[in-house]
Amino acid sequence: MNKLWIDKRNLAFLVTPGLLLIAGVVLLPIAAAFFLSLTDFDGVDYRFIGLSHYKELLFADGVFWSSLRNSVWLGLAFILLQHPLAILMAILTPYTGKFERILRVVIFIPSMISTFVTSQMWVSILSVQFGMVNRLLDVAGLPEWKRDWLGDPSIAILSIIFVAMWQGFGYAYLLYYAGVKGIPAEMREAAVVDGATERQYNMCIALPLLTPIIRVNVVLAIVAGFKQMETVFLMTGGGPANSTQFLSTYLYSKAFREGLFGYGSAISVLFVACCLALTILMNRLLKRGAGEVA
Repeated sequence: MNKLWIDKRNLAFLVTPGLLLIAGVVLLPIAAAFFLSLTDFDGVDYRFIGLSHYKELLFADGVFWSSLRNSVWLGLAFILLQHPLAILMAILTPYTGKFERILRVVIFIPSMISTFVTSQMWVSILSVQFGMVNRLLDVAGLPEWKRDWLGDPSIAILSIIFVAMWQGFGYAYLLYYAGVKGIPAEMREAAVVDGATERQYNMCIALPLLTPIIRVNVVLAIVAGFKQMETVFLMTGGGPANSTQFLSTYLYSKAFREGLFGYGSAISVLFVACCLALTILMNRLLKRGAGEVA
């Protein structure tokens, strides 16, 4: 009994610093943000106004809902477009033989470059006056396809989603590639002995073994979609006409550009709530898909 008590004390001694760090770095700021969201704090004075900010956000602020929709669309684009392609590339890379190392580096290069550099590069490429995309369309004899890729509200969000997927592709690929390389060679050999084709091996053995990594990547994709800011801020600033606003950029705009810290805090609280809800939901769905008990 004494040994058990000593073990518990040692465990508490080891765990307490980590819990205090989490409380100070994560829980305390969230609590402070929630308190500020109940006030009209402008950086100097504040007055308690209850849930007024939340009522305005949920029932009167169309930009908030459009920024939430954009964040969800980006997360879905990561999950439904970027990740399947990353899985395919990760599975095919080992078949490239001596070019495997080169291919790994080439795929990961966009993720290594500074966000500022890549954003400015794509601003130039998509420029309506001298951008490469519109010039190539002219050369191809398709001038009617030319667009103001970052200035047209109907298409700017698609441009942002494409750039964000391009820039983050390397990280998703790297995780899947590590998973593929972690599959024991004996499994492939056994599958070949049993007469399985490469397609059957990849679909029935490799892909199911990647399920834990897929689950982690899906959660990361959701969080990345909601916290997307740098690329949007540098390329469009949330415009035109708020068509490319995301939750993080809208939060920044309200809190630091307009000085509405209480309103921005309310957005941040809803931001955290949305991330937690979607993460829990996706974890449950993926567990059920893998045949686990949710």
